[in-house]
Amino acid sequence: MRASRIATYATAFALLAVPAFAQAPSPAAPTAPKPPAAATATPPTAPAKPEIAGEKSTLIDLNTASAQELSQLKGIGEARSAAIVKGRPYRGKDDLVNRKILPESVYAEIKDRIIARQK
Repeated sequence: MRASRIATYATAFALLAVPAFAQAPSPAAPTAPKPPAAATATPPTAPAKPEIAGEKSTLIDLNTASAQELSQLKGIGEARSAAIVKGRPYRGKDDLVNRKILPESVYAEIKDRIIARQK
């Protein structure tokens, strides 16, 4: 009788253990993670740059442009262009606001049209 009990327990254990082994993950090679959805999206297109006095637009260098070239920018007159020339050299175009040469609203209008190249 004892042998039949052992056989019964062994059979029950085998039947209960099979699903546990069947659910174990297989030792397959790990798969590479998928890139996030944002990485596959196309980048937005750059906004069109406004033209100055009907000419094709180019970047104006704050460190080398003449007062006349600077005064062609929207919101920049003779006084502001003279202040820009006087404040040279600039490390970055945002120096115009940081040094309080231009107000934020005027800078926002021209920031896409200017650059501060280093020599």
